[in-house]
Amino acid sequence: MKTFDELYGELLKRKIAKDETLPEEYDPYHLDCLLHPEKYAAVIQIEECEKCAYDRACQNSCIFDAVERSDEGKLRINPSLCVGCEACIEACKNGNLTAGRDALAAMKGVREAKGPVYMMVAPAFLGQFSGEVTPGKLRAAFKALGFTGMVEVALFADILTLKEALEFDLHVRQIGDYQLTSCCCPVWIAMIRKIYHELMPHVPGAVSPMIACGRMIKRIHPDALTVFAGPCLAKKQEAREPDIADAVDYVLTFQEVQDIFDAADIHPEELYDEGKEHASKAGRLYARTGGVSQAVAEMVEQLCPERSIPVRSEQADGPKACMEMIRRIKEGRTDANFFEGMGCAGGCVGGPKAVLSAEKGREYVEAYGAASGFRTPLENPYVRKVLEELGLETVEELLMDDELLTRDFHVE
Repeated sequence: MKTFDELYGELLKRKIAKDETLPEEYDPYHLDCLLHPEKYAAVIQIEECEKCAYDRACQNSCIFDAVERSDEGKLRINPSLCVGCEACIEACKNGNLTAGRDALAAMKGVREAKGPVYMMVAPAFLGQFSGEVTPGKLRAAFKALGFTGMVEVALFADILTLKEALEFDLHVRQIGDYQLTSCCCPVWIAMIRKIYHELMPHVPGAVSPMIACGRMIKRIHPDALTVFAGPCLAKKQEAREPDIADAVDYVLTFQEVQDIFDAADIHPEELYDEGKEHASKAGRLYARTGGVSQAVAEMVEQLCPERSIPVRSEQADGPKACMEMIRRIKEGRTDANFFEGMGCAGGCVGGPKAVLSAEKGREYVEAYGAASGFRTPLENPYVRKVLEELGLETVEELLMDDELLTRDFHVE
């Protein structure tokens, strides 16, 4: 019988070739995980754990208590509790856990879509694919796969930077509060919601750039299909949360995108460069630790230069560092007024499904940010273009639009 990875690779090649026949040898459970990923957690158990020589390391590693023991004494992943942080996969030395795959379902959706299909790429995308792949060549590659176009999610990081800056002015200057950033990492937000929920009043109710991008596309094109690509497994779980499940139809990791390119024999580096600028330096830097803090600080200064309270930020990356930062906040052992948490070391560039190392990914992000023609969101003409497409006249109107940029963190 084929292994899970062998089945995935064979089915992906058949899907690209529009061959719907199934391999002769397969595990029905594995097949269901690949064809219907929405039924399972972002982490899936490909083999049952009969005996564990590592003292249930997977269960001990999960700060969200998503690895449970069944009535029969076997371990299972609870889809309603799993965030997709991958700590359990790293802890399991038996190889019984793996990341979920949405590639088959996504490519089926692209092929059968009745309306336009948009690929939304995370700010960490530059340099993640083989060869010298520019953003324009990556756009051409997605069009070769059947996508209508590619949108940089960093554009919506720009827009949410404006929202976070205005929220900072409200929380810190007017109320004397401090702010926990809400608009980037799903692991950070899940940690606050599930473990430190008493701190939720300090978190503005903002969606992530991924959700804002998907919602904008669907508002302009109600029949559109939206696919997100990034380095993060937790984004799969985020896209399924009840109050924001309207935005993104499928989430792929960068590794899944590379798998699709390989199966389709598409080499982005050889394609025509369909270059377009979408995001400012601020939005592009969201991909690394400190990027959100830097963007918000610069935006606060640009919006409110006469006000005396600057952004004093503190950042942490990785679950342990984030938990330690939260302890300092609760104990009053910090003078910061803006806190940025990232679930992965280095930020999104250190995501478990990135193709590059975190260090190399950061280099690409820094260079891409420096190359932007716009330093801040206010200088970005595409922000104004979004306003025009939505029929809004000012940024303030956009930020007050609860449906597009705001979410209810109390909905589980």
